[in-house]
Amino acid sequence: MENFLELLKKRRSTRVFTGEPVSEDDACRLMKAALMSPSGHRINPWEFVLIEDKEVLKALSVSKEHGAGLLEGAAMAVAVIADTEKTDVWIEDCSVATIIMQLAAEELGLGSCWVQIRRRCDADGTPAEDNVRRILGIPANYAVLSILGVGHKAREAKPFDEDRMQWEKVHIGCFGGK
Repeated sequence: MENFLELLKKRRSTRVFTGEPVSEDDACRLMKAALMSPSGHRINPWEFVLIEDKEVLKALSVSKEHGAGLLEGAAMAVAVIADTEKTDVWIEDCSVATIIMQLAAEELGLGSCWVQIRRRCDADGTPAEDNVRRILGIPANYAVLSILGVGHKAREAKPFDEDRMQWEKVHIGCFGGK
């Protein structure tokens, strides 16, 4: 594994993919990363729906008004859902799992982009979560946080520029401390 800070610098959101499929081995590695993600009290409220069917990806690409279009061109996607009856910190747990998968994708040389579903709507005002639940057959007691689009990068993005770090957002000892 390469240096973790270098991995963070390299990881950029990928919205355009080559169309080349993700290997079964790489998909399995992504799912392993997701399943190893930490959660509060190790309750693991998250579950993952791996999608490779192009028609389903196309349907998901219009599940919300803005920002989901990239799913149509992704080789695969992972819907990150949670049983909301298990814990009140499901949002945090699913968020951690989503970013863990993004870092794993980068380590594998794949691109990814987080598509926010929770509290978003489609062009008609229908909650995106309802659309995703219908498309993927997700039960009502499960919430949909995000969908991660994954695939081979059509182009490499420039790494994060450390000169743009906002050190003023780091407070030592108390808010406003330097």
